[in-house]
Amino acid sequence: MASSSSAFLCFTFWALLISPAVSLTCSSQKFTKNEVFSNCLDLPSLSSYLHFSYDSSNTTLSIAFIATPPKSGGWIAWAINPTASGMAGSQSLVAYKNSTTDVPVVHTYDVSSYSSIVPKDLSFEVWEKTAESRSDGSLAIFAKIKVPADLAASGTINQVWQVGPGVGADGLLVKHDFATANLQSKGTLDLKNGQSSSSSGGDTRVKKKNIHGILNAVSWGILFPLGAMIARYIRTFDSADPAWFYLHVFCQISAYAIGVAGWGTGLKLGSESSGITYSGHRNIGIALFVLATVQIFALFLRPKKEHKYRFYWNIYHHSFGYAILVLGILNVFKGFSILRPEHKWKSAYMIVIIALGGISLLLEAITWVVVLKRKSGKSTKPYDGYNNGQSRQQPLAM
Repeated sequence: MASSSSAFLCFTFWALLISPAVSLTCSSQKFTKNEVFSNCLDLPSLSSYLHFSYDSSNTTLSIAFIATPPKSGGWIAWAINPTASGMAGSQSLVAYKNSTTDVPVVHTYDVSSYSSIVPKDLSFEVWEKTAESRSDGSLAIFAKIKVPADLAASGTINQVWQVGPGVGADGLLVKHDFATANLQSKGTLDLKNGQSSSSSGGDTRVKKKNIHGILNAVSWGILFPLGAMIARYIRTFDSADPAWFYLHVFCQISAYAIGVAGWGTGLKLGSESSGITYSGHRNIGIALFVLATVQIFALFLRPKKEHKYRFYWNIYHHSFGYAILVLGILNVFKGFSILRPEHKWKSAYMIVIIALGGISLLLEAITWVVVLKRKSGKSTKPYDGYNNGQSRQQPLAM
């Protein structure tokens, strides 16, 4: 009896765990007009669902697409791309709530490019376009589509789906996010077998973005600040001369090489993203590349310690160094806001920066203690290593 009760409790427990998951799948979704479709799919991103039936005798595709806008006044879209796998070139059905009546409406959009998304008739016939608002906050698009002859012959179509935060004047759609889920919202739909496969293009692009982010975070965001700390603080100690200089050069040249690689991946991503521009991030990246390139070449133009122009070279070198330091860290955080990785990665970088900042404050205090002791002892050896024992002492700088 006890074993039967235990078995019943276990069954009830697992049923409670499983039932919420089942309720989120397309098989449990119902429509107000009791429409029935032959196939349904849980699409792999953006918590979206597609119900469809395909009549091969007249190449008619009936669809119901369900998704939840990211904001209350947002939009959802489902599209067929006759020529490619991405959003550019797609023929889209877009639904949103009318701002005046709060009634869901459907419009067609010809997405000829990322910079040109306008309401327009599609390149194929579409009829019975309707939309409905669902109790869970999602929207549904219903439509019947005349599949183009070449796509009907192949039996597969490229599908793209998306959600966005709002609709502006004259039906202009507010730009959607470019997070991983948004970039992966595309795939191939098999009309005959009722199956869908995800496109690998989104994964490849996300990997390129991740590589770009990692390279730049390590170079501009960590190695450059570390090299600057070595130049400012480690050289204070006599025993570290000239080791501090070689460590400084090694960090900065390594940072520059990695940074150039990251900059190159950014250029490649930009060339593959027609109509998508992050002006601030791009402009800071260009400025960093220029400043760092001049800084590296300055190594070969460095006057000797006793040269009369060495003082002015130091000012230029330090000014460029601090500019790179500030712009590099700023651009890393701009990159985080664009890429939107898991929160742990941004937190990890913030911990690294805070740690470097804390160490810098400690070393700054130690440096001034050492300098003041030397001054009080009337030491003739300069602490910055530039004057080679001459009486003139340079101010402490990076």
